[in-house]
Amino acid sequence: MTKSFSIAPVRKTLTVNAAQAHAFDVFTKGIDRWWPPEHRLAESPVKQQVIEPHVGGRWYTIHQDGSETLTGIMLAWEPPDRFVFSWNINAQWKPDTTVGSEVEVRFIAESPSVTRVELEHRKFESLGEEGGTRMRNGVDGGWPGILDLFKKEAEA
Repeated sequence: MTKSFSIAPVRKTLTVNAAQAHAFDVFTKGIDRWWPPEHRLAESPVKQQVIEPHVGGRWYTIHQDGSETLTGIMLAWEPPDRFVFSWNINAQWKPDTTVGSEVEVRFIAESPSVTRVELEHRKFESLGEEGGTRMRNGVDGGWPGILDLFKKEAEA
């Protein structure tokens, strides 16, 4: 009999002084302007971050040496309300399409110029109990700083 386990999702919420559609566009089309280049999955420095805007689209990084690294695949694409993508990164922080947690980002208009952004990173179980717990702990500490960078860009 196999042991069943579950790992709680990571949930982060922030409010940005920006319209819903603008916030969505900055997070997706504008990710290259705010995602920290030191957060990379390859040895070569980052040249560009790209999110392909459709279900099945890739989130990938183009590196200065010309190589590409896959971060995930868009599982839902519903602008300006939300998108969901697989996070194809293993517990050693390496690209790995055989495992994948999942990230959903929702954009809720609080007013014409204020948007609440809700991020949920979930399904860590695919990395195993130890690896999933390690990944959960890592992203729980990492998402706040990433979201702060997004907020600054969205409000600029």
